[in-house]
Amino acid sequence: MAAGGRSVACCTAVLLAAALLLSAPTATEAYDSLDPNGNTPHCCKKDPTIVDLLPGTPYNMQIANCCKAGVINTFNQDPANAASSFQISVGLAGTTNKTVKVPKNFTLKTPGPGYTCGRAIVGRPTKFFTSDGRRATQALMTWNVTCTYSQFLAQKTPSCCVSLSSFYNDTIVNCPTCSCGCQNPSGSNCVNEDSPNLQSAIDGPGKWTGQPLVQCTSHMCPIRIHWHVKLNYKEYWRVKITITNFNFRMNYTQWNLVVQHPNFDNITQLFSFNYKPLTPYGGGINDTAMFWGVKFYNDLLMQAGKLGNVQSELLLRKDSQAFTFEKGWAFPRRVYFNGDNCVMPSPENYPWLPNASPLTKQPLTLPLLVFWVVLATLLAYA
Repeated sequence: MAAGGRSVACCTAVLLAAALLLSAPTATEAYDSLDPNGNTPHCCKKDPTIVDLLPGTPYNMQIANCCKAGVINTFNQDPANAASSFQISVGLAGTTNKTVKVPKNFTLKTPGPGYTCGRAIVGRPTKFFTSDGRRATQALMTWNVTCTYSQFLAQKTPSCCVSLSSFYNDTIVNCPTCSCGCQNPSGSNCVNEDSPNLQSAIDGPGKWTGQPLVQCTSHMCPIRIHWHVKLNYKEYWRVKITITNFNFRMNYTQWNLVVQHPNFDNITQLFSFNYKPLTPYGGGINDTAMFWGVKFYNDLLMQAGKLGNVQSELLLRKDSQAFTFEKGWAFPRRVYFNGDNCVMPSPENYPWLPNASPLTKQPLTLPLLVFWVVLATLLAYA
């Protein structure tokens, strides 16, 4: 499963496995529907590891909805590719409810650690329909296993952070220092973009460990999301979102971004990203949006470098009862990248709206006042 295939809503992945269980013709042979005469069993372990096949697998080795190369999307991004199926044949299992045993100890190992699977729960037997829908075959038994993703189990430190800026304040609020860890005194846990040893550090012998190789920054995060309040109109306001990859070892296929903001119920137009509202608490609250890239355009976030970023702009209609630029209201409440909660700056550091005090208005009237004084003086001595 690729990095972009994690489920976002509650970070939960559901595995539905239907196993074809048939008895063996003899006590020493395993039955395979693809080889009814018997072959040595493919695996004799009681805890086999199952790996998804690649697209283009020969048809006689495929079943419906199989062979996704371990890459599945979230259901919101691509429902047609949000599930992957596989089939195994188990020998000496019998064909009755008494002989067929519920499997246990499920473990989802990719795209990395962090998944915890519950026990298999017996559900209603699945029905498989033919392509014309006229005939159906019912499974002997169906089990449902739910695997839940936890960011805290997956990694010791966060994997993304958020920076902020606005048109009404020159301050750029960077990601908090050491958001995803700190640089070693020797700088051995990161690499500069202009380093002459960059390429050897990325893919040199023994370098591929699955761990990120990040650019040396104050935040040390593989991913940074920048939220910029760009423009203010009479009835609308505009935001620019930029996602930057600081990881030299990984690109993010079919990435997704989830943002929470109270004005997301009035998104009017979106540029170069796909969008779908998330309403986990019902239709009455619509403050969470999911964004992802446009296929073949920016659905692949490249490795760190000149091409390692994607961006979009949002046009939102103002809510007359709630909209304000004061007290950081225009900035997001929470941000998630590929299901991981990103580190936000502290609210007291947000770019604040300048105070509209008499002192700020004085420079506007002072030139006129000076003009009239000078003019009156000239006329008096004319």
